[in-house]
Amino acid sequence: MADVLTKYDNWLGADDTVAALVIREYLVPVEGADGVIFPATFAAAEDKSKFPGGYNIDTFSDGKNVCLIDSVGSQSNRIEPIFAEPRYSELVPQVVVRAGEKRINLLQAGHRAGDALVRCSGLQNELQNAFKAVQNGNAEPLAKIAPTSLVFGVWDSRDTQAKLPRLIASTIRAFNVRKLTRSAQFVPATEYTKEGLLQPTDDKKLGAAYAERGFVHVPASGSHGGVIADGGIRREATLSLAALRLLRSEKDPARTLALRRYIFGLALTALTYPAGSYLRQGCNLVADPDKPRDFLEVHIDGKRMPANIAHADALTFASAAAKGFGVGKDRTVDFDTKLAARDVGGNEVADESAAKKNGKRK
Repeated sequence: MADVLTKYDNWLGADDTVAALVIREYLVPVEGADGVIFPATFAAAEDKSKFPGGYNIDTFSDGKNVCLIDSVGSQSNRIEPIFAEPRYSELVPQVVVRAGEKRINLLQAGHRAGDALVRCSGLQNELQNAFKAVQNGNAEPLAKIAPTSLVFGVWDSRDTQAKLPRLIASTIRAFNVRKLTRSAQFVPATEYTKEGLLQPTDDKKLGAAYAERGFVHVPASGSHGGVIADGGIRREATLSLAALRLLRSEKDPARTLALRRYIFGLALTALTYPAGSYLRQGCNLVADPDKPRDFLEVHIDGKRMPANIAHADALTFASAAAKGFGVGKDRTVDFDTKLAARDVGGNEVADESAAKKNGKRK
């Protein structure tokens, strides 16, 4: 156990020569290298002249371009929930919020420990104190409640303003893409108006309702049809050891080392987790058999050395580090509607909401 725990201490202590662990994976569509894939789509910017919406493709002066296939936020949201699965669940506290009929694990909350779901729950005060402790240089209280917030990053933007960087950043991009369009035509099961099943209409509002409910022919022309990546597709993932070494416990150097080992174990488990190949409809990516992945230890002087840590070894270390640190307790708390009302509109709104609930008027 001691050998396992100390295995990576040279990356976590005073020796700051290693900046990061970096994985670069080369991917291809399941259909083949020239297959069509569908990137993520994004809403238009408020100023549509800056971004009209759709695929995020950056084009450069030489005509080359880069297309975002899966963002850093999306990749984090795909990986973080693994810590609720049986094989990994003992590594982190399982914090569940009861919100109406739903039971929502904190690992599924979009803003992690800074999410409204948990901020307006029975954990409000404890989390607030944990964020304040982080601001004062002590990350241990937050690691006892929401350690993956230290791994994937968190910003308590609605309260203390505590902000922690992502230790893990993973992104998938395609290079030198050709953009396609597609068209379709919906044909209803029968001619409802011609058959007298619905009244014919020239009213635009009613006609739109017919179309929306599937009663009339609806053409769809020139919509997004995917891309072909002539320059290949890459997933690039980084575990920042430089950022990890900023984490501290206020108690003593031994607790700081235990904290760093614990968070590093979680981060290493996430970094080496076998990524799922299915991202969305029309985007199923697999490893390029002709281009093996690079897994490197990158030093601050630019030197790159092979790392190649297997996921099983990462999980073994994470388990030992979790025991050494002491995983926070599992708990289930309730979402507090009064706290939510106060969060939105202050005490007056919360008091009015409570009065209405009790059948009283202010």
